Amino acid sequence: MSLEDIPHTADVKFRVRADTLNALFSEIFGALMQVIYGKDRRGDLVKEAHIESSDIESLLADFLSEVLFISEVEGLVFSHAEITIKGLKLTAVLHGELFDRARHSEGTEVKGISYSDLSVSRDTNGYMLDIIFDV
Repeated sequence: MSLEDIPHTADVKFRVRADTLNALFSEIFGALMQVIYGKDRRGDLVKEAHIESSDIESLLADFLSEVLFISEVEGLVFSHAEITIKGLKLTAVLHGELFDRARHSEGTEVKGISYSDLSVSRDTNGYMLDIIFDV
């Protein structure tokens, strides 16, 4: 797996590579949480998310948007996720904790997941993802 921060004029852009689609989604999920809340995140609480979409890019954007929503509304900060993708259906077990201003305020607010330049591709080395977080 690899996660590369790509310079972008106004937002946060990443390129991720992974052997499996589950690992690809898990890696970018972790990057999203780190951008927003920093590195000090733990996982005592458990929350499930179920997403179904029309294509793989929409599945990813819908999943990350759902994570943003849950995090904001329920005041949760996630440390990691166990992700299972079957076709265009995703199940995620999200591990996290309640937001703590003293530990989780070093990041940058992410307003949304951009469909601009969003792409998931596969080759003989595995999967690759380009994504932009609107900040």
